[in-house]
Amino acid sequence: MGQLRTDEFDRFVAARWSALLHLARLFTGGDRHRAEDLLQEALVKLWFAWPKVAKQAPEAYVRKVLARAAARSARRRWWGEHPVDQLPDPPEVADETAAVDEQNRLEAVLALLPARQRAAVVLRYYQDLPERDVAEVLGCPVGTARSLTARGVARLRQLLAEAEPVE
Repeated sequence: MGQLRTDEFDRFVAARWSALLHLARLFTGGDRHRAEDLLQEALVKLWFAWPKVAKQAPEAYVRKVLARAAARSARRRWWGEHPVDQLPDPPEVADETAAVDEQNRLEAVLALLPARQRAAVVLRYYQDLPERDVAEVLGCPVGTARSLTARGVARLRQLLAEAEPVE
């Protein structure tokens, strides 16, 4: 029984890791390190709840944990970063496609939204969840989720119109 639980969990994580990490990155405004921490936290919680959610909707469970953890972590005042005197060498510039540039531009603008608006927009339009599911994940009424989404999209449009395209 225990080995079966482990195997099922491992298969789920292996199959969904990439998509869940990308979702976590969107929740954190593109910060890969914070996204990895959030995903790890969510998967630990999933492990303990696995017997209850394995046959139902493990991805929905992880999505809810990620959204709530991202909102909670956005309220923290200090992340433990320490300034340094010398910056690391910049990465070598590779040939980027226009799609990757646009994705980076969108992630950068998403990072400017407040955490709850960002979560609402990501859940509604990236995850393509209906409004009632967005409200459930965020733990708020449907009207609030709809308002957060509408305000987030309006702000995104404004910020994208002001921002220059990445070259």
